[in-house]
Amino acid sequence: MIYNDFGDLKLSALGMGCMRLPLKDKKIDVDQVRQMVKYAFDNGVNYFDTAWGYHDGESEKVMGEVLADYPRDSFYLASKFPGYDVSNIGKQEEIFATQLKKCRVDHFDFYLIHNVCETNIEGYLDEGYGVVEYFVEQKKLGKIKHLGCSVHAQIGPMKRFFEKWGRYMEFCQIQLNYVDYDFQDAKLKLDLLKQYGIPVWVMEPLRGGKLADLPAPLADKVDAIRDDENRIGMAFRYLQSFPQVKVVLSGMSSLEQIKQNIATFSTFKPATPQETQILYETAKALTGKNTLPCTGCAYCTSYCPQKLNIPELVKYYNDYLVTDGGFLAPMAIGAMPDDKKPSACVACRSCEAVCPQRIKISEAFADFSEKLGLKR
Repeated sequence: MIYNDFGDLKLSALGMGCMRLPLKDKKIDVDQVRQMVKYAFDNGVNYFDTAWGYHDGESEKVMGEVLADYPRDSFYLASKFPGYDVSNIGKQEEIFATQLKKCRVDHFDFYLIHNVCETNIEGYLDEGYGVVEYFVEQKKLGKIKHLGCSVHAQIGPMKRFFEKWGRYMEFCQIQLNYVDYDFQDAKLKLDLLKQYGIPVWVMEPLRGGKLADLPAPLADKVDAIRDDENRIGMAFRYLQSFPQVKVVLSGMSSLEQIKQNIATFSTFKPATPQETQILYETAKALTGKNTLPCTGCAYCTSYCPQKLNIPELVKYYNDYLVTDGGFLAPMAIGAMPDDKKPSACVACRSCEAVCPQRIKISEAFADFSEKLGLKR
């Protein structure tokens, strides 16, 4: 197992994500989880990542039960405050106490302000709710050893969060893979975190498994990059090329998956620039298939009578198409005022008259509104 330094700690470069644990009869298969955790321990994995909302609240409970079989100082446990649900903002004390009980621990080694995004940024910034302040205090009390955050936001809300609370954040978890480096502006997030000197934890390294299940022509292309590596291995080798990355979290659902991933992380063989270029070409082919060719020139916005941020809306539309809906686009659009959503488009086509890419924006926004169930 590769280990990375974090202060005086040695963290396994592969962490076990507990969002996609194996199921049996629609419930977490605890026996199989025990086998996976044992194999992980025996082969050097020491970082386990759960959260309040994973498996409808059962992930923390099961991981607490399974990890209780091991000495507390032999692993690092991470969980998160569920601010993705804004109704939880202000309930941090009762939620945190419940999490400690569910996980059967008296402290979390790593704790995250979860899913900083457009829908909850105001709640996280509002000192009246005291969310971040509460967890800073828990760190002082020793109930949290290291405090960080996870981010699904666009770069704007992320900057606001770090301008306010960056001095307290020791690490940050972002969605990073060779598709989202450009597609979801992960490169901008990496740059921002570098400015703050904050190390990176990676979530969705395989984009929810989509990079393991590429269309045949693209799969063959990626599998052929190295004789001794498949598409899954290459996705991880890509992440090994980022010095900022300390932990890669993989939501493994079977013993076979954990064996395969541990084998990859037993060696440090980062993707070369030439190999990375092939992966970026694959990403472009993957995302460009059904997406709109917007370059973000913003010529259109000056001509929109509704003052819509058309490039931003197009970006969310593309994300919706590529992820078959996903959660990012619905979440971001849901946080917008009604007069800034795609449903506010009046189909005047003024934007289309000046679009260098000749995108049929009004038709795209009509489709987007229908997909999201928005009234026009």
